[in-house]
Amino acid sequence: MQENLPKRRQRGISAERELVRKLWKLGFAVVRGPASGAKIRRSVYPDVVAIKNRHIFVIEVKKRSKLDHIYIDRTQIEKLKEFARRAEGEAVIAVKVAELRSWKIIPLDIIMNNTVEVSSEKIRIDKEMIKNAEDLIEYLRKRINVSLDAYTSKSSIHIKDGYDDV
Repeated sequence: MQENLPKRRQRGISAERELVRKLWKLGFAVVRGPASGAKIRRSVYPDVVAIKNRHIFVIEVKKRSKLDHIYIDRTQIEKLKEFARRAEGEAVIAVKVAELRSWKIIPLDIIMNNTVEVSSEKIRIDKEMIKNAEDLIEYLRKRINVSLDAYTSKSSIHIKDGYDDV
């Protein structure tokens, strides 16, 4: 099924699945949006939703091989904001930069206050903002106020759908 998609889209799906597996191993209940990123204009759902201890994270996933600016459609941002509002969750952009070997998290409110509008339809997240963003695990630890170490060293649940291989 995935072999018919463009390589760029395949990499995006791969990054989303990687993040889902990582969050699952950290003890989150996680779901990846069906057909996330597809050209479904009326849908209002994010790439990933992660929940732990009543904290809801609404996530748009981006992947880059090298640290560089990211351009996001304004409508994508508005949909993320709307979903987070309805879920009473926190909207974030998760960026996997292979060059940095880490996941970076940028809250949407920081993005909206510090981005460059390149057109009426797109905004730019500067590479410095991405570079200086918090690491995924550190960000989540601060928000949840619990140790995720118990989940990083072992997982008591083994499932056969591919989420246990990160």
